[in-house]
Amino acid sequence: IEPVRNPASVIYGVLAVGALLAAESGRHESYADTLGSVLIALCLYWLAHAYADVLGHRLQTQERLNAKALWRALIGEAAILAGAVLPLLALALTWVLGVALASGVEVALWSAVASLIGFELLAGIRAQATPGELMLDAGVGMTMGLAILALKIVLH
Repeated sequence: IEPVRNPASVIYGVLAVGALLAAESGRHESYADTLGSVLIALCLYWLAHAYADVLGHRLQTQERLNAKALWRALIGEAAILAGAVLPLLALALTWVLGVALASGVEVALWSAVASLIGFELLAGIRAQATPGELMLDAGVGMTMGLAILALKIVLH
């Protein structure tokens, strides 16, 4: 889940789905409702990023709107959707396994937290970080994950 062109959008996707799952936390009555609401909100987030990119560019350059620019932005920001894959797969897998909805949302939420820590460690390893720097990387990922968990606590 690492696009060559836009790795930051993958991270945005993980953060977005984590925040959505934190807000959700099993409030719906079914997995289908939960998955549907998270997917709709995630797609709106993706569309908002692409739209903001196109409109911001047009405001700076005074270019006219065209389908090619819209399509390019949608493709460029599609990595947001890729970032949400692991937590959404975790949610779907718990559904298939018959896990209670609230527990399934917890598993998906924690997979988003683990993804953030994993991406931090991957970045550190690629940068040939020292053990102390890797601990800092993991700490930053954990802090972002804790922020998502704090959102869950505040909302519920």
